Amino acid sequence: TNQWFLPAVRGDIPPGCAAHGFVCDGTRILVFGGMVEYGRYSNDLYELQASRWLWKKVKPQAPSTGSPPCPRLGHSFSLYGNKCYLFGGLANESEDSNNNVPRYLNDFYELELQHGSGVVGWSIPVTKGVLPSPRESHTAIVYCRKDLGSPKMYIFGGMCGCRLNDLWELDIETMTWSRPETKGTVPLPRSLHTANVIGNKMYVFGGWVPQSAGGEISAHDGEWKCTGSFSYLNLDTTEWIGLISDCQEDKSNLLPGPRAGHCAVAVGTRLYIWSGRDGYRKAWNNQVCCKDLWYLDTEKPPAPSQVQLIKATTNSFQVKWDEVPTVEGYLLQLHADSPVPSVAGIPATGVPETSVLSSQGGSSLHQSPQSLPSVPYPEMKVDHPSQTNNVIPNNNASWKPGTSRNTIHPQNVVSLSSNSLLKVEGKEKVAAPENKMTQETMKNHADATGFKESNAPSLLPVCTSNRQWYDVGIFKNNSAVVSQFYLLPEETLNISNKMESANVPDYRLLKKQDLFPGTVYRFRVAAINGCGVGPFSKISEFKTCIPGFPGAPSTVKITKSVDCIHLSWEPPASPSGNILEYSAYLAIRSTQLQENPSQLVFMRIYSGLKTSCMVTAAQLSNAHVDYTSRPAIVFRISAKNERGYGPATQVRWLQ
Repeated sequence: TNQWFLPAVRGDIPPGCAAHGFVCDGTRILVFGGMVEYGRYSNDLYELQASRWLWKKVKPQAPSTGSPPCPRLGHSFSLYGNKCYLFGGLANESEDSNNNVPRYLNDFYELELQHGSGVVGWSIPVTKGVLPSPRESHTAIVYCRKDLGSPKMYIFGGMCGCRLNDLWELDIETMTWSRPETKGTVPLPRSLHTANVIGNKMYVFGGWVPQSAGGEISAHDGEWKCTGSFSYLNLDTTEWIGLISDCQEDKSNLLPGPRAGHCAVAVGTRLYIWSGRDGYRKAWNNQVCCKDLWYLDTEKPPAPSQVQLIKATTNSFQVKWDEVPTVEGYLLQLHADSPVPSVAGIPATGVPETSVLSSQGGSSLHQSPQSLPSVPYPEMKVDHPSQTNNVIPNNNASWKPGTSRNTIHPQNVVSLSSNSLLKVEGKEKVAAPENKMTQETMKNHADATGFKESNAPSLLPVCTSNRQWYDVGIFKNNSAVVSQFYLLPEETLNISNKMESANVPDYRLLKKQDLFPGTVYRFRVAAINGCGVGPFSKISEFKTCIPGFPGAPSTVKITKSVDCIHLSWEPPASPSGNILEYSAYLAIRSTQLQENPSQLVFMRIYSGLKTSCMVTAAQLSNAHVDYTSRPAIVFRISAKNERGYGPATQVRWLQ
């Protein structure tokens, strides 16, 4: 929802603290150390189970050699695998909290975690090479190259009497410290900044930097200021790339303002920045606490899953696809097998009546969303994507604030080759990624007329040289009822056939074309974020129903008992006569499936007039588990009238 809320936590609730260590491991959060009050620091470790909002104070075993970590603040606390790595920080040498005697630390600890909950204990790894110098308010991230597989921890900047901008590398497998050589312009020395890894880049934002006098940085670092500068380090090439400089002006407030002590978190390829404070040294009374939330899209979104059919009628489809996290919307396109008339002479038509399939299945049933599908947002302008995932970094990235998060507006989606930052307000839906494609085919019923249904997705090559793709619209959610598509003017149509990156026209000025009965349509969908339109999904193919045949059954429910499951459904909304029987099918394992995993093989498990059936344990033992998305057993149910069988409703029973 993108709305703040205060959870009702319970258990060993920790005291408020600042400059603590914080890691997220699945649904649990670990918090270590920090300043409880001025001059009094902590070395306590707390665990929060976010699924239950339960706090627990945990007591790790002490190291076999040496002492456990002393109370501290401003340390780094980084997670990799089942271990947390603690480095540095600031301790108080005085036992009197009112008499603060600072001591900068460069000790290094490893904390082994138990799976799910709890910890094992601290250890002090034996390292090689030269340790980084003592410091606090630095950053530490862990990165592992996909091709090499050797995880490395990178420490950047911090404070030790003066601000630092040195970079250190620890090979976690060999426990060897080193100073990597870098290219490009190193960011100014800083502390209380943030560093986050997205892909192979470490993004560094904000912090306290020395206040230069006459263009020179003070050696004693007596005065400093907050910065809004933004850079990244390519961790494969160790090259620094500056995106926003310290001296760059932002009179239009299109960038997050200077700040230090803020929060930053990466969700997928999006970086969120929250709060912090702005001000100058020796002007403490004038410091401002920031209350704004920004996000940065670092690259175009990945291709969504194949479009899946929920329901077909004679003149409409209800379709869905898996959600892509942190996107603004989806561009849905179709291509018709039959010739589409040119825009001349085609009157604008109203939206035909369509019946919406509701979902009232069990909790593990992966079916149609319950809410009504989205409608196109004609005011949105985007660029068509190319058919490539390649993104060329734009070092002069455009950062842009947004407005309402309830609808998609032109200013929320900009076409860039790399980066775009938006200010967040209102609501936004964020979901876990489901990017795997599905491809299924089925031998459908054929009656004496030779009519066959073709409502299973099929994998087709993308070829734009001889095929015109038409926009269905831009949708905020991952489902749609499709009864029309937009017709392009003839001159735009010719350009669009040659250039897939042509701009989407203003939908309000375009004519609409209704879908035809008994016609095959191909669908593809692309996700949209602040960087533009991503690559399209694989292509699905569906066929509208022929008049006179029954529609698909709806409202499928699956309930589980000890030795079987119970399937039930509602009759088609448009039976087109009397329903003579229903058939239910189960996707089963077969040698044909091994040879062609994308083609499912179905076995009929029920035929009769009842709108329910039992699936026995013996039948389920032969079921194929489909892994194209989340693991699921696949069922199909279809209805028959005097003319024959209509399209099937497919459901995936999540395992």
